[in-house]
Amino acid sequence: MPTQWVDWSKTVRSKDYRGSGSFATFLIIGPVCFILGILFASFPYDFPLLWTSDPLPPSFLDHLETHLRLLHQSPPLIARMLHIIVFVGFLGFFIKLFRPSEANVLFDGGSLMLYVIGAGVYLSNIVKGLRAVSQPGGLAAVDKAAAVASAGAVAGAGAEGGRVHHGPISGQVVLGREDTLRVLSASHVILALVLVGVLVLQAGQWYAERKEADDYAKAEKEAAEKKGAAAAGGKKKL
Repeated sequence: MPTQWVDWSKTVRSKDYRGSGSFATFLIIGPVCFILGILFASFPYDFPLLWTSDPLPPSFLDHLETHLRLLHQSPPLIARMLHIIVFVGFLGFFIKLFRPSEANVLFDGGSLMLYVIGAGVYLSNIVKGLRAVSQPGGLAAVDKAAAVASAGAVAGAGAEGGRVHHGPISGQVVLGREDTLRVLSASHVILALVLVGVLVLQAGQWYAERKEADDYAKAEKEAAEKKGAAAAGGKKKL
């Protein structure tokens, strides 16, 4: 690891150390908690899709699709505010990782990796799922495409000795309406776990700093006691 990038001399007592009590940490924790709140609002829809074996009522998917369509088709200001909040989190990481200490590299570097993974899940899975919901015809069109693909697969299996083709031409698997919503719900859960991991690492940094500060205080106390005992011994000799 290049010395020019990491300041190995920094400790929790350094004036320019940006630790868990710095404003940059607030810039990280604030957006993470905000996004977790948004995901928690979707949890009543995600839980029945992922963790219950009871059959879903016919209106459940309609309500969920309406909810997701409302989110995706909200005014552009809403999406811009969300993206600004996400960028604020990146700004906090960049501040803490400017001339970082070893603790910053370990805790904030790991947190940044998880944050980037979360951004990737959002862009690749969640945005794609919301676009599928908002397309003309909604997920009913997806169900029709899945039915066409399934019929083509069965026909292909009969015509080619049981070999099944997924998808009409491209060979891609076409998911139905319920499966598409399950993938979107699973992406919500994955994103939530990744963001909780960011909070755990930030809490770990706070604990490590507190432990190191206690060790410093203990070492200083022992040094002062030894110095006092040596001074008292010198006075007795005099």
